[in-house]
Amino acid sequence: MPAFTAAKVQIHAKLIEKFADQIDSSNKEGVRAKIVELADEYFRSTAMTMTKTDRERLVESVLDDVLGLGPLEALLADATITEIMANHPKQIYVEKAGEPVLSATVFESERQMRQVIDRIVSLVGRRVDESTPICDARLKDGSRVNVVIPPIALKGPCLTIRKFAKEKWGPGDVVNRFRSSSPELMTFLRSCVRARMNILVSGGTGSGKTTLLNILSSFIPESERLITCEDAAELQLQQPHWIQLESRPPNVEGKGAVPIRELVKSCLRMRPDRIIVGECRGGEALDMLQAMNTGHDGSMSTIHANNPHECLVRLETLVLQAGQDLPSRAIRETIGAAIHMIVQQSRLRGGVRRIVSVAEITGIKDGEVQYQEIFQFRQIGVNAEGKAVGYHTATGIIPMRMEHLKAEGEEVPEHIFQPTPQPPPDKLY
Repeated sequence: MPAFTAAKVQIHAKLIEKFADQIDSSNKEGVRAKIVELADEYFRSTAMTMTKTDRERLVESVLDDVLGLGPLEALLADATITEIMANHPKQIYVEKAGEPVLSATVFESERQMRQVIDRIVSLVGRRVDESTPICDARLKDGSRVNVVIPPIALKGPCLTIRKFAKEKWGPGDVVNRFRSSSPELMTFLRSCVRARMNILVSGGTGSGKTTLLNILSSFIPESERLITCEDAAELQLQQPHWIQLESRPPNVEGKGAVPIRELVKSCLRMRPDRIIVGECRGGEALDMLQAMNTGHDGSMSTIHANNPHECLVRLETLVLQAGQDLPSRAIRETIGAAIHMIVQQSRLRGGVRRIVSVAEITGIKDGEVQYQEIFQFRQIGVNAEGKAVGYHTATGIIPMRMEHLKAEGEEVPEHIFQPTPQPPPDKLY
């Protein structure tokens, strides 16, 4: 719509020219009033006509460009959208109900998209340019942002936003609303958290690891002192005694970087009851394991892996990245002593997210870390909508740490570990 775009460019330019020093992001209505005034002047001077609906859309579009994130504002406001994926300025996909859908929304130009990107990364004191073409950032609400620009991205700037849920989800939502867990499984995890077991949440990209970690952390007593270490602050804990640390990339001169390993080491001197590492991606895995083995029981983290076995293999690989030249046996013994439970989260066919396995680490045998599966999700098939369906069940194995749970005051009934018969098709989820 050339006329619409031309009007928008002119009104935006006039706003900057006349009111640049009066634009206050905290006074949105005041800025909107100035845009309406300039729009009226523009239509009078050009004798251009536009419907009331288009005028309102024009005002909101200019307002979004000045104070917000341009065309992304409407997508961010849509509660049904969980992820925004701008492949280039003229192609934006969104994820709805677990499925990617091509959006009608586009950027007017690469320049507009770059302005939005610069505004996002500047909010967290980061930068993105030809010398640093890849950047991780976050929005004010905690949504995770990844940016890749040319020369790395060949078709133009690429922007991915994983939206942060505005409503805080709790265990009841996981069990009853999303059916990601059974009541028995969630009861067991609650007892594990309160009994100060060290838990690793494993899963693929977009499987819901961070959301599950937030929910597990809600079981931690409010009296405990928590410290979180993250690359991009996403965790939203509900406890009052909580310190949030975030890593920092190097500045323009290549100095001032604070990697997540330094955060983990630093928080050990801050008297934490529990340490929560947002995600283990490198050598910080060793520091996390050492913290778990030195009086910080009940600590938690997430890791990218497809199942509990691969989780253990990947964890060992990450420890090797710490550069300590440790023998494999020593690493495995450290893992076997530090980690108590692995909770596997998966994004199944059709976009449904489920806790598919809860595995207990049982120790070391023949130089290998051993584990036993306590709960699992059995996928039976897919429904008419192409979404995976199945049911949660216990495996029949009684956890070896039942005595520990009881000693910590967590009375877990043994009947929840009895396998569940396969329900009829209409009861699958």
